[in-house]
Amino acid sequence: MIKALFFDIDGTLVPFGSGRIPQEVSDAIRALRAKGMKVFISTGRHLCWIDNLGDTEFDGYVTVNGGMCVLKDKKTCIHCTPIPQEDIDRLRNYTGEDTLPIVVVPADGDASIDKVDENVEAVTRQLNVPPIPVKDLQSAIKDKEIVQLMAFGSPEQRENGPLFKSILLNSQYTSWHPRFCDIIPKGTDKSHGIRLMAGHFGIDLSETMAFGDGSNDVGMVKAAGIGVAMGNGGDDVKAVADYVTTADTDHGIVNALRHFNLL
Repeated sequence: MIKALFFDIDGTLVPFGSGRIPQEVSDAIRALRAKGMKVFISTGRHLCWIDNLGDTEFDGYVTVNGGMCVLKDKKTCIHCTPIPQEDIDRLRNYTGEDTLPIVVVPADGDASIDKVDENVEAVTRQLNVPPIPVKDLQSAIKDKEIVQLMAFGSPEQRENGPLFKSILLNSQYTSWHPRFCDIIPKGTDKSHGIRLMAGHFGIDLSETMAFGDGSNDVGMVKAAGIGVAMGNGGDDVKAVADYVTTADTDHGIVNALRHFNLL
């Protein structure tokens, strides 16, 4: 029996470029909750950047790729894993003209970026998020608990530079977009977050279903009792899924829920 469902946002609940959750998906989530199932968000976004779900209600939010779990009141945090302080201290030396734009996401959501380039502009347009305030890296990380970083640039730029070779030694990156990656503490991902959230409600992972489309959803889709990959998703997430539904623009969520007789 499925007691809890976890949904990624971008490319899953919300088709890229649409900026909103489709009405049929919102109606389906209301129907699931009316039947007594818990429904959660599981996203790479911080709670302060979740602005495309309309008035659809959820039972909680697994955010920053599993780093923070927040209940439906959007205030009660039941889990937080920050970036290790040693990595943050080394990040102070990440300076120079050849460095990649870095977004700093503190636990309080007061995110900032140290510089803006064409990659940053393209992604913020695609995700329909407002411009990120620009702040120098030193000020952004000072006296803050950092729960996520983001690095813009190509995979080659990220992998060949010093960021992961000599600075963020206790962190790992996950990427669901060619222009940037999310950076989280080693050992955490969405599977970690959904396990903690489900456990808070006394639900075993075998009683969960998870939906995703990107590389950062692989762990979650694999860990859930039933993992569903969107038809528009990547081959890596499809490879670990129990079921591949249609695309986010082709009734993917609703079709999968009907396939498993949840609607």
